[in-house]
Amino acid sequence: MASIILGIVGTLIVVKRIVFIAGGISHASFGGIGMSLYLGIQPLIGASIFALGSALGIGLVGKESSYREETTIGIVWAIGMAIGALFYYITPGYLPPAENFLFGNILMIQKYHLTLLAILSAFTIFSVSLFYRKIQAVSFDEEFSQTIGISTRWVYIFLLILVSLSIVLIIRIIGIILLIAMLSIPPTIAGIFTYDMKKIMIISVILSLFFMLMGFYLAYAWNTPTGPTIVTFAGLVFVAVFLQNKISE
Repeated sequence: MASIILGIVGTLIVVKRIVFIAGGISHASFGGIGMSLYLGIQPLIGASIFALGSALGIGLVGKESSYREETTIGIVWAIGMAIGALFYYITPGYLPPAENFLFGNILMIQKYHLTLLAILSAFTIFSVSLFYRKIQAVSFDEEFSQTIGISTRWVYIFLLILVSLSIVLIIRIIGIILLIAMLSIPPTIAGIFTYDMKKIMIISVILSLFFMLMGFYLAYAWNTPTGPTIVTFAGLVFVAVFLQNKISE
């Protein structure tokens, strides 16, 4: 289920060239996690509020100017991590290690989390299929999309909301710091072999599943954290494919 989300949403992020924005949203969500732990509520709730809030903020500011967007991302990125670290430090009692959120820990996955992943994966497939033409048009040529009557702002905000929900639910598997790699590596590899957006999505889903399964296997065999193992394996495959492509040219 995570592979479906990573493959489809990752493709949209790479094609739209908002990888840095996704990174800002991911890191900002740590502020919500830290605050939730301090207040004694479910971390998923706080992470969702911070992720959605930062996504909407970045989306609205980004439409004013690219300069303000970049500045806002940097500010949101830093403040989110700072708030998370601060509340994590002052929260009394036993807390799960911060590394579980920063680098992922599949042992934190619970049944309700699987249900939410299933719902989000189904929603991702349905919504992207329903609005595919509009999303494709806005991703490749936003100015032309406006001239033919597409509400580019709402498509962009919808994309950021989808990115936010994806990040919040997959944090526990891969982690805040490493998540951006799994959103960008599979579609980047797929983009080497095809320019068709649908094919990139399909290949990205398959690659994401392959990377995660191999990462889980290696993490179990070597007794290493799952998130870093998955991303390291994916990174090695990316380097190998990139070098092979350059040599064949």
